[in-house]
Amino acid sequence: MSKLSDPSTWPDRYGDSLYRHALVRLRNKEQAEDMVQEALLAAYASRDTFAGNSTEKTWLFSILKHKIIDYLRKASREQPIYQDIEQLQDLMEENFDATGHCTIDISQWSDPDKSLEQQAFWQTLEKCIAGLPPHLATLFMLRELDGLSSDEICKELNISTTNNLWVMLSRTRLRLRQCLDTHWFRRNEEVV
Repeated sequence: MSKLSDPSTWPDRYGDSLYRHALVRLRNKEQAEDMVQEALLAAYASRDTFAGNSTEKTWLFSILKHKIIDYLRKASREQPIYQDIEQLQDLMEENFDATGHCTIDISQWSDPDKSLEQQAFWQTLEKCIAGLPPHLATLFMLRELDGLSSDEICKELNISTTNNLWVMLSRTRLRLRQCLDTHWFRRNEEVV
């Protein structure tokens, strides 16, 4: 069994990183703070069971991830998932022609590795995620950032079928693509 550092040092060593992680997923400062606090308390309570199969930081992030998923599961049961049909229709009309082909020029996306390395890109992505309706942001983060499977997400958020999930994820990706195109790719194109 690996030895953990003094738990009193965890907030100073990992607090900011844990908070940023929670804030991106929850989009609420107070809730992010609560989740970090709950994760640190849970880690403290279970510190004797730390097996050392990962780093201390990874272990703490794993606990936080589970706390956030539990919170989102509870919140999804309390608030129904719905779609703003009018807003979605406008988005579809702006990005697809009459034959259903995408009208967004993605040629400037040819080097995604370069974009992903840039801190400004991540900040723009976080802002785009924050601009999504909460239920779509939650779906995207559970799938793309937390790596949950379709079945797990459907179970966690009480989505009736994986087809419904895929439709919602497709709409989410479309909105993110539009936001990134407007706030990242076009902005960078103007700078060049």
